[in-house]
Amino acid sequence: MNILVCIKQVPDTKIIKVNPKTNTLDRSSAPAILNPYDAHAVQEAVRLRGEHGGKVIVLSMGPPTARMAIRKCVEIGADEGYLISDRRFAGADTLATSYALYKAIEKLQKQEGIDLVLCGKHAIDGDTGQTGPGIARRLEIPPITNVIKVDEINTESGEMKVRRKIENGYEVIKTTIPSLLTVEKEMNEVAYSPMPNMMRAARYEPTVWTVDDLDDVDIKQLGLKGSPTIVGRMWPPEKSSGAEMIEGTTKEQVDRLLSVTLEKRELFGVKGGGKA
Repeated sequence: MNILVCIKQVPDTKIIKVNPKTNTLDRSSAPAILNPYDAHAVQEAVRLRGEHGGKVIVLSMGPPTARMAIRKCVEIGADEGYLISDRRFAGADTLATSYALYKAIEKLQKQEGIDLVLCGKHAIDGDTGQTGPGIARRLEIPPITNVIKVDEINTESGEMKVRRKIENGYEVIKTTIPSLLTVEKEMNEVAYSPMPNMMRAARYEPTVWTVDDLDDVDIKQLGLKGSPTIVGRMWPPEKSSGAEMIEGTTKEQVDRLLSVTLEKRELFGVKGGGKA
């Protein structure tokens, strides 16, 4: 069973800054990393390969530096990596990105045969979660979002059962392969890479395709031309104050102190000592 994982190189949003003049992310202010959700998708693909055989292929769209993210995937256990890199992809929103990745997957489907497509829940520098479902729509395969576990895959019948995260738990969904799954971090723990994987990743060179290497591409759907999304503005979240510690020797004492603290802030009960 061949599994394709769409991955993205992103700036580390824990330390990235917002340009105050343009209200956009200053990508030069933070180092590039593999999108964390995508790492969990690759780890799951490696697990499924262990159960069903086949290979794990990773695909990314980005500048030449995105080779780093692909090497990280090889370190986790991916077999092959492809990078579509071309100035004509620049400025793409999620719609144009899904189209470009779809055209690359279409070519890989002819070359390798793809049974399952995995993506991270979303990219941490965008947080929209639209690219995966957009790819599925173009491939005309079922999209299952927010997956936390693949319970069963029957390669003979082509059926698959997965658990999808919902507000108060999860729901079990039965679908067919090929399908596209976007995965949550609860899917797994990304394992420490063994030394052979690290050595292979250090010298690995992914296959790089430009627009001209893809088949039947509509240039009008790429890059800025194919991006109708308009970002009004961006801003960093407001910093919240630190937690207030409430200490007591017994549960009853802590409960009483917490109640008094919340009443003072008019967040609980009636101001002035009323009961909750």
